[in-house]
Amino acid sequence: MAQPSNLYDSIDNANSIKEDIQDIIYNISPDESPFLSSCKKTTAKSTLHEWSTDTLRSSASNAHIEGDDSVATAITGVTRLNNRTQIFKDAIAISDTDEGLSKIAKAKEMSYQILKAGKSMKLDIEKALFDNNAKVAGSSSAARELAGAPTWLTSNTVKGSGGADANGTGSNARTDGTQTVFTQAKFDTVMQSVWENGGTGSKTAYLSAFNMTKCLGFAGNNNQRANVVGSDERVINSISIYLTPWGEISLRPTRENRSRDVFLMQNDTWQVATLRPMKNVELAKTGDNTKRQLTTELTLVCTSEAANGMVADCTTS
Repeated sequence: MAQPSNLYDSIDNANSIKEDIQDIIYNISPDESPFLSSCKKTTAKSTLHEWSTDTLRSSASNAHIEGDDSVATAITGVTRLNNRTQIFKDAIAISDTDEGLSKIAKAKEMSYQILKAGKSMKLDIEKALFDNNAKVAGSSSAARELAGAPTWLTSNTVKGSGGADANGTGSNARTDGTQTVFTQAKFDTVMQSVWENGGTGSKTAYLSAFNMTKCLGFAGNNNQRANVVGSDERVINSISIYLTPWGEISLRPTRENRSRDVFLMQNDTWQVATLRPMKNVELAKTGDNTKRQLTTELTLVCTSEAANGMVADCTTS
């Protein structure tokens, strides 16, 4: 079949047809920051934020003769730790002409871009908290940087050949080792070590999607995670809680941690200390445009590294 002669169709009339555009903007980019969200929030009052930690003495045989004199027990002083605050910033410039235009699915371009920048900055912060990055004091020519979680963990770690823990003060990064497959045995080893070193609180494991799939193969005496529900024909293959003799731990896949690291975190031992809360300010006008800036300054606090652990140097594919 063919069109009749001189038929005037929609192709001929293209210049007269109104645009058909949905009045909504779709954005599937993830903006979850689970570790940042789980950390207790506190306040920093200096760019060098300090805190103190202490431990009990080791248990010992404690039996004494009736009426004997007492000898003082040796006392160990507290340990003082610190971390540097890091400035997170995002600036946006919009031409005044563009700000005045009628937009699809936007009232004002600046408001829309500020909202996007705020979500992006949360991801930047989450990444910094997970990074194997030593603290940097900063100077007039170098930015201050906070020490990320891997630099604090020393007591309960499983690592690959050649890998080495940092010194636990945030002043140096850990040394990456040869990558090996993440296994249930490694996970259990860290869980047991955490318990033996005093970890007792609510715990969350943060791990990449690839290593989360390894957890689906964990064995247990009620290993029934993969099954078919006949009534609605669903296939279920999921694990969110792992219960061991050393406690219960939630499993949380994350996107901003290094894929080679699996963290076992006791939630109440991590804090985010904020020196400057996130603020949206207008910058000086320098031309036919408008500038605004989002800024926050904060650092990471580890109050008890022995209550946490990690399986380092895991394969990622």
